[in-house]
Amino acid sequence: MKITKSDKFLVNSLHERRQKLASLIDFPTILWSGCSIPRNYPALTYPFRASSHFLYFAGLPLENAAIRLESGKLELFLDDAPASSTLWHGEMPKRAEIAELIGADAAFPMAELKARSTNAATIAVQDSLTQLQQSQILDRPLAPPKSPIGIDLELTQAIVSLRLSHDAASLAELRQAAAVTVEAHKAGMAATGNAQIEAGVRAAMESVIISKNMTYAYPSIVTVHGEVLHSEHYHNPLQTGDLLLADVGAETSTGWAADVTRTWPVSGKFSPTQRAIYDVVLAAHDACIDKISPGMEYQDIHLLAARIMAEGLVDLGILRGNVEDLVEMDAHALFFVHGIGHLIGLDVHDMEDLGDLAGYEEGRTRSSRFGLGFLRLNRVLRPGMLVSIEPGFYQVPAILNDSENRAKYKDFVKWEELEKFADVRGIRIEDDILVSEEGREVLTGKLPTKALEIEELVAVSA
Repeated sequence: MKITKSDKFLVNSLHERRQKLASLIDFPTILWSGCSIPRNYPALTYPFRASSHFLYFAGLPLENAAIRLESGKLELFLDDAPASSTLWHGEMPKRAEIAELIGADAAFPMAELKARSTNAATIAVQDSLTQLQQSQILDRPLAPPKSPIGIDLELTQAIVSLRLSHDAASLAELRQAAAVTVEAHKAGMAATGNAQIEAGVRAAMESVIISKNMTYAYPSIVTVHGEVLHSEHYHNPLQTGDLLLADVGAETSTGWAADVTRTWPVSGKFSPTQRAIYDVVLAAHDACIDKISPGMEYQDIHLLAARIMAEGLVDLGILRGNVEDLVEMDAHALFFVHGIGHLIGLDVHDMEDLGDLAGYEEGRTRSSRFGLGFLRLNRVLRPGMLVSIEPGFYQVPAILNDSENRAKYKDFVKWEELEKFADVRGIRIEDDILVSEEGREVLTGKLPTKALEIEELVAVSA
């Protein structure tokens, strides 16, 4: 098979990754891609997504495959498609062709993997069928990915150290995902005026992603109920006075993700109360991005967002008291309960299958505080990391109406003033920020954030 220039770039990048892994561990590693899960009969499956750890070293979203890594070399284990599959799937590339595409040093049928599995480390994949195969071939039980032991823990730590900072090949993919995501959001804003329900805007956004031969990196959030952080319902009507929150990101064909949120008025014009809250969230967004640089503590960036949110809510008369005291008692978290962001890479929440082994520096643990417990990333930033910055304001009934919260914060929340902001259910503004040697680069910076620019984009459709 002829190797194109782009394939050579992929091969070289994969070679460098496994060489780096070899410098960190001295034992063999086997990584599985996973398999499709049937819905009601074997040929009708849920969409397949290869394990990200497999993708990082194999480069292609192969199904029912495994790779063995040792001393910088890669062996591919994959069965050729049976002749009978041609009717349903067309001609499929042979194992040898795929091995050449990814720069494998050798390639074998899956049946030969068992003989090459002695003393190998692994990371458990998500689907139970492949987990069972992993355990049988390695002849030992597997711990969950977030709590590995022995050589599996050593492997996990090595992979985390590699994947925290992106190389040139991954950045090229991440930039593509970011560019398509920006285009999708602009399409969503343009479609709002003619959409009757949330699904109409979702369709406009996802059609852009699909037209680029990509998929969405996570279930799209397109909702007038922005207070529901992960809403996956799209039936609500779009009405004048509503804010529409769209958290939608593209994923390239090889698994690299983007993650962007914008919030805009359905009518094309923010109300005074909506604009006031929007500007507070935007102030936190902009200030946090300006602080991103190598050596900066990500938790400090989160706390900066908390202070700006608290100060803004004091200025609006929603909170009362000293800003530092309000943050210390987590009063801001009544409205900004989640963390300021997370890692982005081969998953939208990159490596979170590993729990806090990836997101937290060694020796750090989750806080029990209301305002810090949902922080997904607690590391010192370093060049090559891609992180999201996503402050928000939410009026979540379960939080605001909780009797304990009402009692604890009765002297610090002006509930009667909050009622004036009833038309603000939820606002979030999110971008993807690359930590560079010099400071930062906003990969999604071509999508406006300022209220007037957002209004202009939406008003075109009104």
